[in-house]
Amino acid sequence: MNFTERLRQSRIETVALSLREDIGDGDITARLIPAEKQVTGHVITREQATIAGREWVNEVFRQVDNSVSLEWLVQDGESVSANQVLFRMKGTARSLLTAERSALNWLQTLSGVATNCAGFAARVAHTNVRLLDTRKTLPGLRLAQKYAVTCGGCDNHRTGLWDAFLIKENHISACGSIANAVNEAQRIAPGKPVEVETESLAELEQALNASADIIMLDEFSMDDLHAAVAMNKGRAKLEASGGINTHTLVPIAETGVDYISIGALTKDVRAVDLSMRLD
Repeated sequence: MNFTERLRQSRIETVALSLREDIGDGDITARLIPAEKQVTGHVITREQATIAGREWVNEVFRQVDNSVSLEWLVQDGESVSANQVLFRMKGTARSLLTAERSALNWLQTLSGVATNCAGFAARVAHTNVRLLDTRKTLPGLRLAQKYAVTCGGCDNHRTGLWDAFLIKENHISACGSIANAVNEAQRIAPGKPVEVETESLAELEQALNASADIIMLDEFSMDDLHAAVAMNKGRAKLEASGGINTHTLVPIAETGVDYISIGALTKDVRAVDLSMRLD
């Protein structure tokens, strides 16, 4: 199953879960309103943001009431300004109000990820580095967050434990050496990317000699990052990782590494402030 199909299935399942936890046995407050009352409304952002999550909003309204109509005025990945209208809606007041919180939760959270990523990406736009997310995602929301990462101009690392190898210290210890671990990975899953985490230039040399596809440089000093790029000579892709922040990001990108992985892209996210208003 490819990422797009996994994402579609995950969206249906996670939206259903979000509605179950919010609606429970039924929205008793919405029942104050006559069932037949039709209204229109719109959603705005109260702050500048990069948008992500349109299909999650669509899925919320589809599962609550498929007769609700939405008119989107922005695209995922688009930068918007404060007080800009994101979409308009039309349907029964009950349906719009019942769906409101779940729809906004999805949109504000995924837009928060995209906005965070856009900020990081802008800082290194003058380099050729690619910024990667990690598996440090909110439980149950990994695929949604990884989608939002791409809306913000960054890239995805491996999705989970099945689609690529990431050989770390404990794996190396159990296998006996970096070479043994890489050879075994190439044997049991030919064609899968093999990445090795290293903590020194000596380990980098071992990983290069073992023909790893990607080599993670974990918390290397700036001097060692420069030395690693010189030592590598294009033999493998190099990924800087560990303790990356807004102060160290640009100098690390300028060393010439291929990738920088940043857990904060998905785990340190502030939701975008949104508001739904009925006309």
